[in-house]
Parts: sequence; structure tokens; C-alpha cells
Amino acid sequence: METIWIIGSGKFGLRAAKGMTDQGKAQKITLVDQDKAALDRAKGFGCEIVAADGIDFLTRHLKANTGPDWIVPAVPVHLAWEWCLNVCTELERIKVPHGLDRQLPNFMEGENGDVYASHADFICPPNCSEPDANCTVTGLPRKQPMHELFKELSFETFSSLIIKSHQLGPGVGGYKPESLFTLKNDLKQARGAVLVGTACKCHGVISAGIVRF
Repeated sequence: METIWIIGSGKFGLRAAKGMTDQGKAQKITLVDQDKAALDRAKGFGCEIVAADGIDFLTRHLKANTGPDWIVPAVPVHLAWEWCLNVCTELERIKVPHGLDRQLPNFMEGENGDVYASHADFICPPNCSEPDANCTVTGLPRKQPMHELFKELSFETFSSLIIKSHQLGPGVGGYKPESLFTLKNDLKQARGAVLVGTACKCHGVISAGIVRF
């Protein structure tokens, strides 16, 4: 049976939980959020419900040899980055460098100093199937996948470490725990300034840090 942790029970987390359970597959879905009212809206979905801070839950329960098959980030922060900050004592958050916006489409700054990029200048439909050839809205050929664009970023002395988000269902993306542990190991090998990103084909988020030893 495939196990899935959905971290966050807001609009996107609830949509992911309902969509994944509606697929009818043999899955065990755990929905995590510190807002009990938000979790109440998931009653009837058939999910295991955990009232806890999502980042803290991931930090405490995710181990290299145990854990889910997939993690679905559905919190308004860069989940992979926040996990890295908790498990990598050598890592320190810094502001994403000025000028990176010139290399990214539809650049937007987040509240925590993270930055977001998207190939879309419109709101994507919730049931997008992320086809390979053409955008489901415009019908135009897709541009370079965002996760590839992130990997090729060349900015000053920053190195780029990227997690690719895979589509698990219409409008639902996630990654395997192995991706997080690979990122952790890559950070331990890094020196100096790093850009850490998570991206699917169309959208992504980037955080910046300094690795100190």
C-alpha cells in the first residue's frame, strides 16, 4: 500500500487529500496541520489526521529508513528548505540575492525571503494534468521545465540544489523522502552560498543559504 504525507490542510492540502482518496488506489494518506479547524474539513476523506506543525512533524518523524512513499507539500512556506534548516546545523538562511529575478519568469517574493517563479501568468486550473507537450490553458508548447531551469541557474558564487516535484494526480505534486535526504547530503558537501529549490514543470520556489563548517 502506498503511503502519502500531505503537509498542510489549507485549500491545496484539502484538494490534494480529496483528489488522492478519490483515485480509489490502495493508499494510506496522512494529513498534517496545526489548525484543527482546517483538519475538520477533511473529515470523511478517509485520511489519518494529525494535529501538529507540519515542519516539526516532518523533522521528528521522517527517517532515512522509514517514512511515506511520497510527501506532498501544501503549506505556505518552502517545506523542503525549512526541513533542511532543522536538520542541517551548518545551514543558515540568507536573503535570495538581488538580480536573480532577471533569470526567472513571473518572479515573486515571499514573506520568508523565498522567491517564486512560474511559467504561467494566470491561475492554473486545479485539475491540470501537466502534459508534456502543450499547456492545458494556452494550448502553446511548454517551455523548459522549471526544475531544469532552476538546475541551470548560474548566479555569482551560488550553487543550485533542486528537488523535482512529480505529479501524483491532477493538480497534486510531491516528492519522495529520498529526495530530501539527497538534498541534505548535497548540502553537507556544499561550501558557501547555495540556492535550494523545489519545482515541477511549471512552478517553483527558491530559498538561499550559507553552508558554514
